[in-house]
Amino acid sequence: MNTNQTLKTTYSISELSKEFDITTRSIRFYEDQGLLKPKRRGQTRIYSLKDRVRLKLILRGKRLGFSLAETRRLFELYDADKSSTTQLNTMLLLIEEKKVALQQQMDDIKVVLMELNSAEQQCLSALKHSREKG
Repeated sequence: MNTNQTLKTTYSISELSKEFDITTRSIRFYEDQGLLKPKRRGQTRIYSLKDRVRLKLILRGKRLGFSLAETRRLFELYDADKSSTTQLNTMLLLIEEKKVALQQQMDDIKVVLMELNSAEQQCLSALKHSREKG
C-alpha cells in the first residue's frame, strides 16, 4: 500500500452526499431521526466511518422497503448487543416479513393483470363486433 494512501476515518457531509448521490438535506434528516451521530467542529459536521456505514445501511434498507423505524430498531439492537445475535435474528424476522409482503404484492399484481387482460379482450371483442355491424 502506498504510504500516501491512508484509510479515511472522517467525512464531511458533502463527501457523503456525493458518494451516495443523496442531498445533504437527506443526511441531516437521518441525523435528526437519530440514525447518524456526527461530531461537531463549530458548525461543521464530522461524520465517522461508523456514520458512513450506517448511512449505507439506511439507504440499502430503504431500497429493500425497510422503514426508518425498522432501521433504527436494528441499530439500537446492535448497539445494545455487540455480539449482534439479537440483531441478526431480528433482521431475519424483518426479512421474512418483507418477503411475505412482497409475495402478496406480486399475487395482487398478477390478479390485476389478469383482470386487465380480460377487460382488454372484452374491449377488443366489442370493437370487432361494432366494426362488423358498421
